[in-house]
Amino acid sequence: MAEVQPIPALRYEPDVVGPLGSVTAPPYDVIDADQRRALLARSPYNVVAIDLPVADEGDPYEQAAATLAGWREEGALVDEAEPAFWALSQDYSGPDGRAMTRHGIFARVRVTDYGAGTIRPHERTQPGPKEDRLRLTRATKHNLSPIFSLYGAADAWPLLGTAVETPPWAEVSDDDGTTHRLWRVSDPETIDAVKSALAPAELLIADGHHRYETARTYAEEIDGEGGHRYTLMCLTSLEDPGLTVFPTHRLLSNLDEPARQEALGSGLKRLFEIEEVETERLQPAETDGVGAFGYIDSHFRRAFRLRLRDPAILDEVMGDRSPAYRQLDAAILEKLVLEGILGMSEADVEAKRGIGYAKSVDDVLAALDGGYQAAFILRPTPVEQVRAVADAGETMPPKSTYFFPKLLSGMVFNPLA
Repeated sequence: MAEVQPIPALRYEPDVVGPLGSVTAPPYDVIDADQRRALLARSPYNVVAIDLPVADEGDPYEQAAATLAGWREEGALVDEAEPAFWALSQDYSGPDGRAMTRHGIFARVRVTDYGAGTIRPHERTQPGPKEDRLRLTRATKHNLSPIFSLYGAADAWPLLGTAVETPPWAEVSDDDGTTHRLWRVSDPETIDAVKSALAPAELLIADGHHRYETARTYAEEIDGEGGHRYTLMCLTSLEDPGLTVFPTHRLLSNLDEPARQEALGSGLKRLFEIEEVETERLQPAETDGVGAFGYIDSHFRRAFRLRLRDPAILDEVMGDRSPAYRQLDAAILEKLVLEGILGMSEADVEAKRGIGYAKSVDDVLAALDGGYQAAFILRPTPVEQVRAVADAGETMPPKSTYFFPKLLSGMVFNPLA
């Protein structure tokens, strides 16, 4: 069972920093240099100064720690007097245009090894991001951005009752058009009810695998008991009606050589049934069966629907994998096309050598104008399939899922010391 506790939080003080919207930010790993500058232009207290530190001289991680300490001295960051859960609602319109609301509860969760009944991953990780987050954690001794996790126990949100019927502690509208509302929940009876509901929960990490594995490494480094044995999570029920997953499409480069182009063309014809479609129909449907993709290249700009000719080939090339993994579109594309036809390795995929990603078909078309040479359009991975792969003890290829909306950094911080 996962151990879920209220947070002895460090938080922004709006009387000093102004509205929370000026100091929060998207996850650090989607922010480029221009966006970082724009966020700091909104407020010198913006969380990117400490969560995505940049130093002209010296160690950026130590600079982040010094900045955080300075903000505490100024009163821009304050320690809560008692632990609390922080309830979050997110009103959003996804890439498909539907209006939705997703709920979550910020908590601190005891760090354990991955395993059945506790915490499971679903995607592979890479050493570079983990080293970055570990150095930041060592320096600041705080979790500065949350891990997004899903749970299958009874939905704890209804137990918050009237606590989320009052005006929120803060409200933020982000650049994606999502409205985030945050409530502080400190009533002891409500806290006990939420803890009891989540006590039997197994948690599935949706976003933040690198941060979780960093937290595990840091906990072992410090050893003993204390705040370092916990990490910051936002927990959402698998039954939440606002929980949605969207696809991440694959972009290819390094296709300049005629032999490589010929290999891709002949390989696709051998493995897939190919039908030309209108560009508006690039997105395959669930009913298209196992291994269905949209395909378009930058030269001809003709859209095609690909359907795997013989799904039995998946048993041959991925026979050591679970049935759920073998039917993942991202895994099929990686094994049959990226590795099988183009000769890319798992390391190439993880290092993004010859591959990029896009969130929408419009983004794909723009990327083909910007230098990428071909694209595969994927379907969303159902949450049930994500869970099945995790239950089998396996991890999915990078960017197999796109949980939307993202959580903002800066809503609340978790002290580790």
